[in-house]
Amino acid sequence: MEIEIGATTIRALRGDLTTLEVDAIVNAANPGLTHGGGVAAAIVRAGGTVVQHESDRWVAEHGPLLPGTAALTTAGAMPARCVVHVAGPVYRAGRDNQRLLRLAVAAALDAASAAGCRSVALPAISAGVFGYPLDEATAVIASEAAAWSSRHPDSLDAISLVGFDERVTEAFAAGIAALG
Repeated sequence: MEIEIGATTIRALRGDLTTLEVDAIVNAANPGLTHGGGVAAAIVRAGGTVVQHESDRWVAEHGPLLPGTAALTTAGAMPARCVVHVAGPVYRAGRDNQRLLRLAVAAALDAASAAGCRSVALPAISAGVFGYPLDEATAVIASEAAAWSSRHPDSLDAISLVGFDERVTEAFAAGIAALG
């Protein structure tokens, strides 16, 4: 499933984020950029300890990764040029989880574009250990990727919404299909 928004193709893709040949991959990070589990751990395993060392240096210089902020590191041994780290929200009833997730997606795309990237791959930010319901998270991510592309029509050529398994990939495809 894919959709064109201006010059940007937004597509659902099944694969391993760490092996994709894109300019930037997005890491669903925690505020301390400690890459101990999930997507973050896979990125450090594939990219090497340089990713963690650069993340530690970023936190030492800037403090914790706040909502709407992105940190940029190299990708180490991965095919991507760089990793954009964002901390999505830990899902909690009664708070504006959608706004916080949109901030994370927009921050990731802003940082990738500012770094001169033309292709970006995003995972299901916050839908793992942060507890965001998968279908809701993937719909918000797809919607914000489309909204961002509309606001920045010539910034990116491709945004891939990447599911490691079929369930996540189908959820991203449904999120894209809902865009019309």
